[in-house]
Amino acid sequence: MAAASLRSALLSSSSPACALRRLSPAPRAPRFAQPKRFDRVRRFFPAAAMSTSSATKEAPANNPGLQAEIDPATKGYFMQQTMFRVKDPKVSLDFYSRVMGMSLLKRLDFPDMKFSLYFLGYEDLSAAPADPVQRTEWTFGQKATIELTHNWGTETDPEFKGYHNGNSDPRGFGHIGVTVDDVYKACERFERLGVEFVKKPDDGKMKGIAFIKDPDGYWIEIFDLNRIGEVTATAS
Repeated sequence: MAAASLRSALLSSSSPACALRRLSPAPRAPRFAQPKRFDRVRRFFPAAAMSTSSATKEAPANNPGLQAEIDPATKGYFMQQTMFRVKDPKVSLDFYSRVMGMSLLKRLDFPDMKFSLYFLGYEDLSAAPADPVQRTEWTFGQKATIELTHNWGTETDPEFKGYHNGNSDPRGFGHIGVTVDDVYKACERFERLGVEFVKKPDDGKMKGIAFIKDPDGYWIEIFDLNRIGEVTATAS
């Protein structure tokens, strides 16, 4: 209420206290008594989407919980690996080397616990040290590798049904992504090699990106830098 209206109301009343009582809003119900419907509605309007800040989408003001200053203690951290459990390393190694063009950076075997780890990536193996311990250290210094975990015996166990890929209920993990030179040419090659597709480049509403499956059913997104900006332009 404007100051003039408040002054008029105060002067026309028998006492200032009476006027203030009339101007006071009705008492609000305790927070715990508010309808729970609001919680259901909030799911469709996340705080980041409702923000009116003029800053970039990636700014902390538009992303509640995002810290504006990174703790100096984390300097030197980087994303090093994503781990998949695989049924048969022979099949998986063939797929990731022959189909996806990755190299085996390091293998670690743990006989007492009966499992092996295979680290793959797009690094130049000529830079890998010959010493096995140093090669492990070198491998763990590379960015964006995948770690295939093989629990011995799953490849021959008739009762083993495979691992959950995260894309059916209950959903969780989704996919990894691989950049290629040309998504259409890459997918033509994948098709010739008999790779299973979740989505081909021209399927669905998002043209120019694809999803394939590895031998264990994990999803891999395929995209190229010439098209990804256009594909995501309206979301940017």
